[in-house]
Amino acid sequence: MNNIMSIFIGLVLSVFSASAIAEADVCAPFKDGVVDDSIISKMLASAKDGHLYRIEPSTSKIGFCVDSPVGMIEGEFKEFSGGLTFIQESVPTDEQALVMVNTASLDTAGAFIKGMLKGKKFFDVKNFPEILFVSTNFTWVSETEAVLLGELTMHGVTKAVGFHVELIEEPNDHEQEQRILVKATTLIRRSEFGLTALSPMVSDSVNLCMSVDAIKYSA
Repeated sequence: MNNIMSIFIGLVLSVFSASAIAEADVCAPFKDGVVDDSIISKMLASAKDGHLYRIEPSTSKIGFCVDSPVGMIEGEFKEFSGGLTFIQESVPTDEQALVMVNTASLDTAGAFIKGMLKGKKFFDVKNFPEILFVSTNFTWVSETEAVLLGELTMHGVTKAVGFHVELIEEPNDHEQEQRILVKATTLIRRSEFGLTALSPMVSDSVNLCMSVDAIKYSA
């Protein structure tokens, strides 16, 4: 088993403060039933053990694209946080992932389209300020590709989804600042999340994509 397969066992994406990942207040967004306490505990344990890679927002992207009568509409969320954990094969762990996105940070070409997408007929950012993904399974299908399954909560609706994950660049122990680059994509139907406005003029199929540049975190 190569280096990638032996160390990349767990993938955890979760909102956290890069300057205070080990502090108790990092768990605040996930309490009151938002996320199971066991996920928070595993995230903090991974940080203490030095297995956590924090997402660098300035060089990472989370967005979508959808076909419409005016052409392909692309959107990008500017505010999100997360991290990746790499756990040695000998350490037992349940594969999991968690990520949260600020819907109000949506940016796209044209003020009219941006306002419409943020409005009640689409993302309705005032009533649904966050998009949440919690994984249920992570399986490698090749040396650099994997399938990430989980539950996506958007617009108040939770549905099972599967991401195709590709490891573009693995950590280099010889570099002073160890980094990793991961890309994940999936196709969803917006109608399943209650986003039915302008159908069928605007396609029901929406491509979600992430390009995650993560840096090893030292507590």
